[in-house]
Order: sequence, then C-alpha cells, then structure tokens
Amino acid sequence: MSKSYGLIGAAGYIAPRHMKAIRETGGILSVAHDINDSVGIIDSHFPDAAFFTEFELFEAEVHDRRRRGQQIDYFGICSPNYLHKAHMAFALRAGADAICEKPLVLDPSELDNLASLEAETGQRINSILQLRLHPAIIALKEKVAAGPPEKVHDVDLGYFTSRGAWYHASWKGVDRKSGGIATNIGVHFFDMLSFVFGPLSASIVHHCGSDAAAGYLEFQKARVRWVLSINRAHLPPQTPEGQSTYRSITVDGEEIEFSGGFTDLHTASYQAVLEGRGFGLDVVRPSIEVVSAIRTAAIEPGRGERHPDIGKVTGG
Repeated sequence: MSKSYGLIGAAGYIAPRHMKAIRETGGILSVAHDINDSVGIIDSHFPDAAFFTEFELFEAEVHDRRRRGQQIDYFGICSPNYLHKAHMAFALRAGADAICEKPLVLDPSELDNLASLEAETGQRINSILQLRLHPAIIALKEKVAAGPPEKVHDVDLGYFTSRGAWYHASWKGVDRKSGGIATNIGVHFFDMLSFVFGPLSASIVHHCGSDAAAGYLEFQKARVRWVLSINRAHLPPQTPEGQSTYRSITVDGEEIEFSGGFTDLHTASYQAVLEGRGFGLDVVRPSIEVVSAIRTAAIEPGRGERHPDIGKVTGG
C-alpha cells in the first residue's frame, strides 16, 4: 500500500526533490503547506494534493484526515532552518515520522528535546544527509577504512557557491534563522567528514563573516582545512568560465570528484527511510555540534593550518 505524505515548505528551493522522491518511491503527497503560493510544481507530481498557505488550516486538515482514518505516514520538511524543530514536533504529534532537511536543528540541546518527543510518541525523525549516500563518498570511506589504522589524512575542503543580493534579504541571511554560513551551506560537508574520517577532536575558526567562513578541523583520521563562501568575488581563478559554483575536496593531494550523482540522492534517502535505514538524531549530533560551536568560537587566524584559498575570503 502506498505511503501517504505531507510536505511542509512546499514552495522552497529543495521541495521539488522531495516531491520527486515521494513519487519515485511509490508514495502519494496528500497535503502540503507553505506561506508562499508559488507551488505550481506540485502539478507535475501530485496535482490532487491539498495545499494550504495558513498553517492552522493545514493542521486542521491533517487532524481531520487522521480522524477519518486517512493517516499521514511521513512529513517531508523543507521549511527554513529555524522552523525545523517545530515542524518535526508537529509531525510526530500527528502520528507520523519526519524526513527533515539539514540542518535538523540549530542548537544541539534541541536534539535532546526531540529525542524525548520520539520516546513519547513512538515516531521517528530522519535527516536528509545525502552525501552519505553518494557513491564517491562511500568509496572514499571504504578506502580510508581499508588503509593503515594510524594514517591521518590531509584534506582540503573548498565550497564556493554564488548567491545574489536576495540571500541576505531572506531568512538565510539572518544568523538566528539560518545558523550562518557554516550551518546553512556547510553542515552536510561537516557531516560527511565525520562519516568518512571519524570523531572530531579539534576545531579552529580562522574567519566567520556574513558571506564566508574558514577554519581547521581535526578528526580521528584527518586534518582538514576548509573554506566556504557565497560571494561570487571569492570564486577561485580555476573555476570554469560561466560557472557560479566551485566545489573541491582533496585528500592527500588527490581530488575527490563528486560534482555529479546528486540528482537521485533524495530518492535514495527516502528509500533508505522506508527500509528503516534513515539517519536519526544520534547520527546528526556531531555535525550540529560542530556548526554550533563555529558560530560562537573565537576567531583565531594564526592558529592551525589555513586553507590555500582563504586569502580570497579574508582579503589577505
């Protein structure tokens, strides 16, 4: 029997990937919500889905369906970061599991609140951590695991993804809503690093601004120099002409190519949830802790090793 889904944040950038994943895993989108009504994309996936711009009406519809025996099995959550916790709590209290975009929460203490709610309701929270399902990242993890146990790898992570003026005018430009650059565009990379290289032991922040951040991390099996930016002016000179994003990870001087292969990772994520292999609260915690610490860390530009492209974001 097909699973029934609700979708919160249906007008967002990432929502179409959730709709596609629901359809491709045999589910049905029954009801959706967003404060914005530009959701014509639903028609190409689930034209019969009920849609509400007012959360109160959406909530009433969900509860009414439940009373009629039309239980929603899962809620996909694509809302702004600062609303994730409230929307996951709604899903669990409505008798459904949650499939939530990253970052799951902004404050690590909120994970404890959600764990209590899971225990109270018997429902489960799953996070979208698609890099853990990327073939190139899985291959890297296997290569590291098969290597000498004492080996500590040298890693450079650079992610430059241009954003226009709209970014700072939106919720994404407000730290208390998005968590800042390291959280908003970096959390899945930090999760990937712990997935491949083991527990984090040290973190130094070299720069943390409204459009870029950089620092140094030590994991059990890696020393990592990292830099993140949304400023087009920070794109490295090696960025291909006409391209607005540059993503690079090198391990011991060797480039790890994973630019492709993203298209179906939300579908793979949904399939894993359906098979009981979703990424829960305990899996998420390390990456939430590191990005939370980065937000409040002292800036120490002279400590630790610096990413070779850091001069682009600091001007020095």
